[in-house]
Amino acid sequence: MHPYLVIAINFFMSLSLLIVLHELGHFIPARLFKTRVEKFYLFFDIKFSLFKKKIGETVYGIGWLPLGGYVKISGMIDESMDKEQMALPPQPWEFRSKPAWQRLIIMLGGVTVNVIVGFMIYMGLTFFAGEDKATGADFKYGFGFPKVMEEVGFQQGDQPLLVDNDTLQLADKLVARLVLRDIKTVTVLRDGQPVTLDMPEDIGDRLFKAGVKGGLDYRYPFVIDSIKPGSIADKLEFPLGAQVTEVAGYPVKFNTDLNYAMNHVVNDSTPFNLTVVSTNGEKIIKQISFEDKEKEPIGIYKLSTETDIVSIERLSFSFSESISKGLSRGYWTMHDYIAQFSYVFTKEGASQLGGFGTIAKLYPDTWDWANFWNTTAFISFILAIMNILPIPALDGGHVAFLLYEMVTGRKPGDKFLERAQLVGIFLLLALMLYANGNDLFKWLSSYF
Repeated sequence: MHPYLVIAINFFMSLSLLIVLHELGHFIPARLFKTRVEKFYLFFDIKFSLFKKKIGETVYGIGWLPLGGYVKISGMIDESMDKEQMALPPQPWEFRSKPAWQRLIIMLGGVTVNVIVGFMIYMGLTFFAGEDKATGADFKYGFGFPKVMEEVGFQQGDQPLLVDNDTLQLADKLVARLVLRDIKTVTVLRDGQPVTLDMPEDIGDRLFKAGVKGGLDYRYPFVIDSIKPGSIADKLEFPLGAQVTEVAGYPVKFNTDLNYAMNHVVNDSTPFNLTVVSTNGEKIIKQISFEDKEKEPIGIYKLSTETDIVSIERLSFSFSESISKGLSRGYWTMHDYIAQFSYVFTKEGASQLGGFGTIAKLYPDTWDWANFWNTTAFISFILAIMNILPIPALDGGHVAFLLYEMVTGRKPGDKFLERAQLVGIFLLLALMLYANGNDLFKWLSSYF
């Protein structure tokens, strides 16, 4: 099966499951409080439905527009904008006739279910699949670091061990910790000795603005394993098996040295020399020049010549330990996702906002159920956090108005709520268009 098709199936399976569970979070308390639910839909049914069936008072169905789902609760101002119903006198079974505390529970139900689902998946994954452990000492040659991390004390080959005196279970996740959490110190193993580095308060901002994201690259000696056809390296006839020793005057011993040189030493449109040593010991110097190194890479693929560079330990946990680990993992997942919002309103952050394409890329392109459930848990937390934002048309908007009513004793008027709903829908559509437009722009940029 084609990888893109696998991603698409994973994406729709996961999203459909989470949407149904989210809407059940509204549906169940609504029925418990004897509130009529007119519709329960997966996806939106504008003009027509792919499937629908009425059971009791509720029409259950599947719409054709896969942008979410909804439950239509009687007497509630929502995305259906049913003004005719709201013009009639309130009925005992309607949402607007229920006490504010009941309406609040109904509106919080979807978010609550998404949070619970995320925690339960993480607990299950921890119990059945365990967790990987690979501290800095488990990476034989340490890591390569970008220039912005060198400026705060890291050296090439450092092996991260501790953050704020707590074990860093996966050393390659150090950047994410620094960007998303308030880290004061990092202890690394350097030349066999522990060295503690004090982190500046703005380390996260520095890394984000420098475009440093993802995991650190671990180091290994490499040879030119293969060459991309039609690339610069192919045209210059680099020999396979050769060792790159120097790029633009920067000495290269490990794979990350080449990456460092390309990112921090080589300049676009400025010719530079690349030196390699062939398998028979011949030194070969080639001059290279390109207009855009991101769109026109050298074309060298490199693999390690060693097999014991990384030692990854698989940890297993008891049922009770999995509960604790799952709760901790869920908490930090939400913490780190919320922490990202501080970067959204920057130029760099706005340019990185993504839509459905970005979300789909989180899923595996092969059948990997552990990865599937891990991504599903992460998306479940994202849905919870995004839905609780105090924006009209989202659950959080309704919650904000309900809290206002409960505190002041004054209920916002229907006309005000209708206008707020329209404003919220407009904002969400604009955000969706921008995010998916970013995805389209990035995709087109990769080809032109």
